[in-house]
Amino acid sequence: MQLPGSEIDRVRFGRATISKWQIKVLLTVIGLSIMAAVLLYTKTIVDELVRNESRTVELYANLLARSAQEANDQDLLFYLDIASTSITFPVVITDRNEQPIFPFEQFLLNVDLDSTLSIEQQRSWMIDLIADMRRDYPPFEITDPSGKVIQKMFFTNSAIVRRLRFMPYVEILIVTAFIIIGYVAFSTIRKNEESNIWVGMAKEAAHQLGTPLSSLLAWLEILRSNAADPTLVEKTSGEMEQDVHRLNVIANRFSKIGSQPQLVDASISEVIERVCLYFETRLPNLGRKVVIERKLDHTVRANISAELFEWVFENLIRNAVEAIERQDGVIKIQMSKNPRSGISILVSDNGKGMTAAVRKRVFQPGFTTKRRGWGLGMSLSKRIVEEYHGGKLNVKDSQVGVGTTFILELP
Repeated sequence: MQLPGSEIDRVRFGRATISKWQIKVLLTVIGLSIMAAVLLYTKTIVDELVRNESRTVELYANLLARSAQEANDQDLLFYLDIASTSITFPVVITDRNEQPIFPFEQFLLNVDLDSTLSIEQQRSWMIDLIADMRRDYPPFEITDPSGKVIQKMFFTNSAIVRRLRFMPYVEILIVTAFIIIGYVAFSTIRKNEESNIWVGMAKEAAHQLGTPLSSLLAWLEILRSNAADPTLVEKTSGEMEQDVHRLNVIANRFSKIGSQPQLVDASISEVIERVCLYFETRLPNLGRKVVIERKLDHTVRANISAELFEWVFENLIRNAVEAIERQDGVIKIQMSKNPRSGISILVSDNGKGMTAAVRKRVFQPGFTTKRRGWGLGMSLSKRIVEEYHGGKLNVKDSQVGVGTTFILELP
């Protein structure tokens, strides 16, 4: 079996199993595809805006050429005014030799010219600006009726186009930074979780070993007190032998962590009975007055891993025992068989019960309401039942002060 939450190399999706590196490759491909789509979409928008600006400049240049020929055409002047107001990007009109025309302000649109500069300084600045515009786009020519070029119109992109050109790269940088930060954070959290899980497994092992070790100490005390009674000594030694066997079983369970368990046909009643007898013998030595009642069907068999299934019922019974704080503690185990739903096993106690908040988290790795333990018992049990036996383990009912009922279902 695997540790809860520590399947580092492979992840299951239904019946399919995908390795972590395949997931990483898939996420990388998806991420690169999204980036490429953003770049392509932004480029499409930018190209469309550039075409619109270019058409606007061309229209404005044509209107200027016609206005030079028909200076008194009021409709033409109206359209020329509309065209000029629709231009939101820098435009510079030069003479046919591509030199600035004085007064410069009259031949500029959306260009901030520093009025504090001298005329020569302004001219030099304009020449540099025109050269930059030429590198972006070729100028439109304004001609007279004979076709002779009398002026040229230069333009460059609007501020929104310039921002859109760089926006995808900014977005990619931000996303990349978040991915790097997220990866580092995820790796750190995962390492901490793995460390905590191993610490938890060590504590769970100590928790599992606690019952047989406490029982062995009690048997030793009985031997010391009754060394002269051969019958009692023989009985006690037999119980101690069971506890030693129990320790070997626990060690064997933990040695199987990381491997797939083998399922064999077995009697579920026999598995449950072994666990119940073990607890019944040792509960008095642990200072617990709890009766374990069971109603089992000895004809029921299933493909299970007996050692791991025992672990499940040990956790269920141990949790029930620890939840019972009254003198008339009772744990009831009821088994039923249904042709449709399969095998159902109810484990009930008359302990302190659980609140709704505790009930929601009872199977979460690391969650516990007890001072001892690390909260892996129920998480391991659920994983054993559901992932390795194809069943279900849930809280059927729980009321504070009344008790709790777990339901275990097998196909």
